[in-house]
Amino acid sequence: MSSEDRSALAALAEEIHRCRLCPRLVEWREAQAANPPRRYRGQDYWARPISGFGDPDARVAIVGLAPAAHGANRTGRIFTGDRSGDWLYAALHRTGFANQPTSEWRDDGLQLRDAYVTATVRCAPPANKPTPEERDNCLPYLQRELELLERVQVLVVLGYFAWDGALRAARAIGAEVPRPRPKFGHGAEARIGPWRLLGCYHPSQQNTFTGRLTVGMTDAVLERARALLV
Repeated sequence: MSSEDRSALAALAEEIHRCRLCPRLVEWREAQAANPPRRYRGQDYWARPISGFGDPDARVAIVGLAPAAHGANRTGRIFTGDRSGDWLYAALHRTGFANQPTSEWRDDGLQLRDAYVTATVRCAPPANKPTPEERDNCLPYLQRELELLERVQVLVVLGYFAWDGALRAARAIGAEVPRPRPKFGHGAEARIGPWRLLGCYHPSQQNTFTGRLTVGMTDAVLERARALLV
């Protein structure tokens, strides 16, 4: 990535952190910070929108749904400080994309190699369910990240909501989306403009605790992403 694009990516992150476009999400994220669970009382919550995180020269981008109220909304880094993030970063470490398997806080030394993690919606939504309007307000941030991350070849998309968001973002920046529209599924693949889209079940507890998503299934998708790189 050029120095100009690195500066643009940093400026985009600052713009995201200041965003207040969605009143419901602003109210919710700040309310969660003001009245946290007992185990997090006394911690200084981030309570702002979350920008992407990782290697600016990444060839793999991982797209999630949204921050967790007491995960990234607390720690200030995407997929950090909750069980979903524990699962994802451990998988990225096992498959060579991260220098450590844990993700506790935004300055804990975690570094990504050839990977960048982002989300469709940047504020924690009630019940993990953003509205279509909130999704559409946020999508330009994902579009601009994808435009700046010029080396990305593979998009690993976590769950249906992120799959749909990635397709919408890709179409908005002029990428060709095949018809019929590719359907989400674990292990699903589609060619979208310059990217290969890979589907993976979201590493939420409702998937990992029930066995719908296993360690082997997660690793297989990330290993497939690496195999597709040129």
